[in-house]
Amino acid sequence: MNAYLRLIRSGNCTMAAIAATIGVLIVYNILISGGFAGIAFPFFESILVFLTVFLITGAGNAINDYYDIDIDRINKPDRPIPSGRIGLSTALYFSLALFALGTLFAFMINPVCGIIALINSLLLIYYARTLKRTAFLGNLAVGYLTGSTFLFGGAVFFERGGLEDVFILFLLATLATIAREIVKDIEDIDGDMRDGARTLPIVIGPGKAADIAALIGLVAVITSPLPYLQSIMSVRYLFLVAIADLLFAVAVYEILGKNNPGKSSRMFKLAMAFALISFIAGA
Repeated sequence: MNAYLRLIRSGNCTMAAIAATIGVLIVYNILISGGFAGIAFPFFESILVFLTVFLITGAGNAINDYYDIDIDRINKPDRPIPSGRIGLSTALYFSLALFALGTLFAFMINPVCGIIALINSLLLIYYARTLKRTAFLGNLAVGYLTGSTFLFGGAVFFERGGLEDVFILFLLATLATIAREIVKDIEDIDGDMRDGARTLPIVIGPGKAADIAALIGLVAVITSPLPYLQSIMSVRYLFLVAIADLLFAVAVYEILGKNNPGKSSRMFKLAMAFALISFIAGA
């Protein structure tokens, strides 16, 4: 069981599922404060949102490891597949089963949620098979997929403008994720080169890639007050997101000032966790 939980990266799945559920809560709060005070909170749909995002995120992580077996033998030999704890074909079938179950749950919410889940599932498979090894397009795909957890939560109320209400959260999460993904590519450059990948650091060099990651991270920091300014979030968000912004700044310093992509990637991840906390507190 532990090997399968590590294969799907259960911690990341939980964070993504919580983010999507927060999207539901945020849109609900916006609606009840904007003249829809009589609507009930969709508890059942929220559970389905959590399960859908957890399962599809886990499926994406598993199929990513399936296609990354050669790279992981170099960069991460202790992962479940290269270490032999989970067979290659078993990982593939397990991933496809999670995709199917997650998409089924999404269509049980409404057609828009189902379509988003289906598109994201196909994109995750295409990313793992092809996009991951292309310059910048793979980073954009991961950024969208991460940010779309908020879109998915907002889609529960799509008939009342739920997607528009969470768009800024989608944008912030997308930018932060793209920056971190570029830094991760810098960290993994040796294994990626041996595998023939064409990631951004390989194509333009790690120095220029670091500059782009820092720029995107800076844009995320500058735009972070927007949810408060748009009255989507309370003042609690503003105080807590300042901590996330400081961590983003440290992450940028680690990649530009110290040329330490490993620590920078960890700081980006910690900053994103604090950003998620700020979304929870400010909703």
